[in-house]
Amino acid sequence: MITRRDFIQKTLIGTTAFALNPDLLWAEASDVIKITILHTNDMHSRIEPFPNDGRKNGGLGGMARRAALIKKIRQQESNVLLFDAGDIVQGTPYFNFFGGEVELKLMNQMGYEAATLGNHEFDNGIAGIEKMLSIAQFPYLIANYDFSGEAGLKNAFQPYKIFEKQGIKIGVFGLGIELKGLVLDKLFGQTKYLDPIGTAKEMVQTLKSQKCHLIICLSHLGYKYENEPKISDVTLAQQVEGIDLIIGGHTHTFLDQPDKITHASGHTTLINQVGWAGIRLGRVDFVLDKVRKKKKIAPTASSIEVL
Repeated sequence: MITRRDFIQKTLIGTTAFALNPDLLWAEASDVIKITILHTNDMHSRIEPFPNDGRKNGGLGGMARRAALIKKIRQQESNVLLFDAGDIVQGTPYFNFFGGEVELKLMNQMGYEAATLGNHEFDNGIAGIEKMLSIAQFPYLIANYDFSGEAGLKNAFQPYKIFEKQGIKIGVFGLGIELKGLVLDKLFGQTKYLDPIGTAKEMVQTLKSQKCHLIICLSHLGYKYENEPKISDVTLAQQVEGIDLIIGGHTHTFLDQPDKITHASGHTTLINQVGWAGIRLGRVDFVLDKVRKKKKIAPTASSIEVL
């Protein structure tokens, strides 16, 4: 994990390193394309930084600071995508009074490309989700919730979306956690939960058939569970081949570096999660060959403190 100050310093050092080391020059050459993925999870309506009064996480976070950091990275990189893995809302009075409006309007300003649903998106019921959808200028992607029994949400969600940067197609899909027993039945209504493993396999095949070069899952399943029969991101990565990056949420797990699951074929799935409350911003950089559209080197990742 690096601080924002360290991030800026290391960016300058890294630029100098490329200039001095010929072996690294190819990574910035015209024959490669870099795709930068930025991500958050479990923001829980934390609009302002934590008070710097000696408490844990004091002075960290804040959406204005995150916006400035994202803006700086976009100025430095050509191909940036920004995602969230759910539980955007609930946790401060901003949600109690405004029902997600403040959070989503600020995310609109930051230019989020997509998010998925967390369990707390259901805290104001189906009507609350309808309200949030009317505000968000980015799609909520969710492949394993069936809303056909809810008239207001029947056609409100896409299971996936394909983004294109310099000819690189990035397929992104969303997975949510089992709501039964976690959310009151009356709040999720007729929403049906579908098996995330089977759904993810279908999504991978669909996105591969549409010639996606990178496949990303926005997951609110949780990183991993000890001695519990819950499907987690680790389970997903182990059982579903073809996902390049799982951006996780729900368990508030701080990963300084992504977890890596390598399949028998040699394909590697990265799992990353950056805690909660927006006190870190996740970053993963993929470098692909411009002609073959294949990954040229292993992805690099960092977890940047927002301060």
